[in-house]
Amino acid sequence: MAYVDFSADPPLGPTAGAPRHDAISPRRSSLTALEWSVVALSRRDTLASLDQPGRLATALGTVFGPGFGGARSNPRLADPKLEALRRMAVWSWRRGVGVPASELRAFLAAGFSAAQHETLLASIAAARSRAEAGA
Repeated sequence: MAYVDFSADPPLGPTAGAPRHDAISPRRSSLTALEWSVVALSRRDTLASLDQPGRLATALGTVFGPGFGGARSNPRLADPKLEALRRMAVWSWRRGVGVPASELRAFLAAGFSAAQHETLLASIAAARSRAEAGA
């Protein structure tokens, strides 16, 4: 009986140059625990939290401290990838699938996949329907 070593690179032939199955890494469709916590925390954020604070609000916050006049402190996250996720989650909590194309592009450019976007939307839709059924 002959022994064939399948762990070695395939010989040259019709499959030469084709990627090996172990070289292909599919993008994950789930989020990490930290990312899910960002999604959960963003549930309370409004669409106004996505706007840049104006010059007057910034000046008043500098003089009187964050939260002056009933305004919340800055909810933005320091990590750009997590901030892209927070923005997408806020849009999804507030508008469902009605997310601006620019936000979707930013979400994908931050390193998330379309499968992760679908998972995020499905999770938020399920949570929204549970909340509506319980109300």
